[in-house]
Amino acid sequence: MHRILVADDSSFMRHLIKRYVEEDPEIQVVGEAKNGEEAIAETLRLRPDVITMDVEMPGMDGLTALSEIMARRPTPVIMLSSFQKFGDAEIVMALQRGAVDFVAKPSGELSADLYKVKSELCEKIKNAAGAPIKRLLKLAGLTQAEAPPQPLSLLPLLRNARLRTASVVNELVAIGTSTGGPQALTVLLKGLPASFPHPIVIVQHMPAPFTASLAHRLDAVSALKVVEAKNGQQLANGTVFIAPGDSHMNVEEKEGSYWIKLHQKPIAGLHRPSVDELFRSIMALGRLKRHLVLLTGMGSDGAEQMLRARNAGQAATTIAESKETCIVYGMPRAAVERGIVDYVLPIEQISKKLLEIISG
Repeated sequence: MHRILVADDSSFMRHLIKRYVEEDPEIQVVGEAKNGEEAIAETLRLRPDVITMDVEMPGMDGLTALSEIMARRPTPVIMLSSFQKFGDAEIVMALQRGAVDFVAKPSGELSADLYKVKSELCEKIKNAAGAPIKRLLKLAGLTQAEAPPQPLSLLPLLRNARLRTASVVNELVAIGTSTGGPQALTVLLKGLPASFPHPIVIVQHMPAPFTASLAHRLDAVSALKVVEAKNGQQLANGTVFIAPGDSHMNVEEKEGSYWIKLHQKPIAGLHRPSVDELFRSIMALGRLKRHLVLLTGMGSDGAEQMLRARNAGQAATTIAESKETCIVYGMPRAAVERGIVDYVLPIEQISKKLLEIISG
């Protein structure tokens, strides 16, 4: 049985959350809190397995309470937010501070239609209950305490110099991730220098309002330029392209250059953007040396196309994050179990491995 603390300033929302999650026989709500101060006190008193935390609450807000809880009694936290009013920047910040995941309220702060995300919320609570607490704490410490690889004031100059001297794309890194991805991507990208000579394309399972904020947050801590991808955008060396939420991202070749194509065509699978769809598109780029990476996340998205790429000789390198550093060991495990991974590494070592590979 997973013991849950519900923190929300609305008694109506607390009632709905409790009602819906307790329809799952594996979940029990053991306490409620109407602001950040109460959330901290009840966490210390009840020691719940998981906390659902609203972002905006009177007095101490959810972000501040999250930081206090991670410092005083690290506990898996799922953030709830209305992205119509708040949400995107705050949620990405929460994930980088140690929250396991988030669920967007369907129609604002008082979402009577919360039933639309009931299954998602229950699934994420159960996954969060098994999240490695020490790992969450370490990730939160990394995003707050470590300095970026280069002084932020120098990043634009370094990026511009890199783009001027490396315009021909001959290698490509493609990364797929889901739950725990914002934390993992922060660590990975902070480990790459401004001189990294190739483009990186990333699929992170996330709704549309949040991927732009994720790109902005990653851009602030990375020596590389990080952007939310746009349809028709040309790939550039030293730049990281994040697939926008609710759109699949493909890479296509035209007259020796490589371009982003976004679409919403129905494909097999549960996710849009889809890692499998990204990997499938780059399999056709025979002139490129392609490196495929799978990081923390639920499910198996990306593993099937990584298998096909490996069997067809279309992937120069395959990398999976190891279980010891994953928040959820799903997507990497699916690839490892297929026997198609060259390197299984903790997240802190993946950037180093990429640098070794491109230098070889």
